[in-house]
Amino acid sequence: MKRLFRKKAGDKGEDGGETAVLPTPLPPGTPAPKFSLASNTGQTISLDDYRGQPVILAFYPADNSPVCSSQLALYNEVLPLFKEHNAKLLAISTDSPTSHQTFSQNLSLSFPLLADSDPAGAVARSFNVYDETHQICERALFVIDGAGTIRWSHISPKGVNPGANGILNALESID
Repeated sequence: MKRLFRKKAGDKGEDGGETAVLPTPLPPGTPAPKFSLASNTGQTISLDDYRGQPVILAFYPADNSPVCSSQLALYNEVLPLFKEHNAKLLAISTDSPTSHQTFSQNLSLSFPLLADSDPAGAVARSFNVYDETHQICERALFVIDGAGTIRWSHISPKGVNPGANGILNALESID
């Protein structure tokens, strides 16, 4: 698969400074890659399990990190708004199901955390949101419609919580 990258806002350029790049996530209109992953609940969850309803994929770098904790706690709070659109939220990182189970319990999360860990980052790579340097998922969001087509995608700069407005706007556009 061709790797696409874009410059991060505020990066240094031609003056000799390093330019950080973020991968470009799969764009709207692209069929979402299929996957099946182990979850914190002990079940294997497949994207096909939710065919016919919108799915929000929230890739995140790591369990127990401050930004990831605040991001997923926010999504847990706004889960009723996602459910108004009949959307299912799935969060994905390269951490293990056991790590996910502890993390989910600590935050009292009400949605599954999926382990993209065997092999590490395979699903994130298929969505073009894997950080090869740090061997983690980028902080990326996808809204996938009931037919399995990506309708919205977004990747956040390192350390930035993307919030939920983009997700909600995308869900409203496919209602």
